[in-house]
Amino acid sequence: MAATNSRSGWIFALLLGSCTTATPPPDATPTMTRAELVDPARCQACHPDQFHDWSASMHAYATDDPVFRAMCERGQRETGGKLGTFCLKCHAPQAVADGLLVDAATDIDKLPQAYRGVTCFFCHSVDAIADTHNNGLHQATDLVLRGPLADPMATTAHASAYSDLLDRDQLPSSTLCGSCHDVVTPLGAQLERGFQEWHGSVFNQSPGGNTCGQCHMPQRPQLSAVAAVAGAPLRRVHSHLTPAIDTALDNPANKALQVQAVQDELDKSLQSAVCVQKLGAGARLSVILDNVAAGHGFPSGSALDRRVWLEIVARKAGQIVYQSGTVADNAVVDTGADPDLWLLRDCVYDANGAPVHMFWQVASAVGNALPVQLTFNPGDPRFYQSHIRAEFPSNGTQLSVMPDEVAVRVRLQPIGREVLDDLVLSGDLTPTLRDAMPTWQVGATLTWTPATATHTFTQDGLAMSCRTDTNLNPQADSVPAVRMPGCKPK
Repeated sequence: MAATNSRSGWIFALLLGSCTTATPPPDATPTMTRAELVDPARCQACHPDQFHDWSASMHAYATDDPVFRAMCERGQRETGGKLGTFCLKCHAPQAVADGLLVDAATDIDKLPQAYRGVTCFFCHSVDAIADTHNNGLHQATDLVLRGPLADPMATTAHASAYSDLLDRDQLPSSTLCGSCHDVVTPLGAQLERGFQEWHGSVFNQSPGGNTCGQCHMPQRPQLSAVAAVAGAPLRRVHSHLTPAIDTALDNPANKALQVQAVQDELDKSLQSAVCVQKLGAGARLSVILDNVAAGHGFPSGSALDRRVWLEIVARKAGQIVYQSGTVADNAVVDTGADPDLWLLRDCVYDANGAPVHMFWQVASAVGNALPVQLTFNPGDPRFYQSHIRAEFPSNGTQLSVMPDEVAVRVRLQPIGREVLDDLVLSGDLTPTLRDAMPTWQVGATLTWTPATATHTFTQDGLAMSCRTDTNLNPQADSVPAVRMPGCKPK
């Protein structure tokens, strides 16, 4: 009887959210029901740090994101409901698994909070990968929550087990992420390819590779308890904020938490160099971009929506003598007015070869993203395939004067303003959210002057002067950039 009362007291403390008041007895068995385990709010009691991160993440926001909702609702309308749960299999996977989204067009608003987004229970109950895209994940039914610990502490909350699918330090963990982050459209186009890109890269190596979790779920420097339970051992824990590029547009508090994390990810992704080649009284400019650390193409994910472009401005005595890519934050990037624009994106087409914006219409895609690293060995010719060089002007002509300053920066819109304008025009997106979409700068502005050049050499018999703030070698082999102005019909 005493043991029963002790156990009841522990369960009562757990349900009140006070996990620090008692230690589960050695003979404790898990008592939380499936309904309790499914609800992320119940995880908060024992895992407050992880819940804090997750609740501010785009995973928690996945069902409620207004751009997602706009696209999903429009897609249901334009396909007559045939889109079904295509979007929600990844944006509300537990709700789909439990049959709560019978009518995807109308049931989202009825979802209980416990089923919104990509939840704790969904990820931590995965026990196998059935397919590499469109949520090909298999969930166990044993109520055992899997994680990265080989020696999890026994509690009365739930049973625990180790899984390399949940261990950010093991390469198989990337297959769990990739199953939702690679998307094949209903018309068969490989639309999102982040995992596929990673899988063929140098990062998918052992030893020495990097998983999705090692970049997007960074480890905290200090040891701490995984659970707020008395006697819990200190562990190496990691963030559950999972920053990438999207942010919570209509949730200022969560957006504020995400912004710095996103900027940190962007700032370490690329290397760059800017070069000036003197040609008589004039010059030609070139810029090299190297996707050194993204772990996948750049941009990746929903690359049909992404807009990454280079801004380059050359001056002489303070006056602008050349510029390309100077676009206001909330403006459409590719208007056709800039013939030299270096824009990185996917162009997507319907079954008839006409360019489209919306994913359910996409039958094929063509992109010019910066490729992922294939090797870290400079002696391997593949090492230089990620060094992409763009010339300015792009038509082979030259500047009429030699500039004394050239500044370049890489800029990024997570979703192009023309895509948002399309959703506003169709009545699916609130107009004020268009300008809530951030425009990012990827890394620092790189500025060349004759005095700050880091490399000077002769190329084709002409003097070349370059500036880089990284290990990128401007003299090394490079691949000409592919420019994709507009998306012309096939």
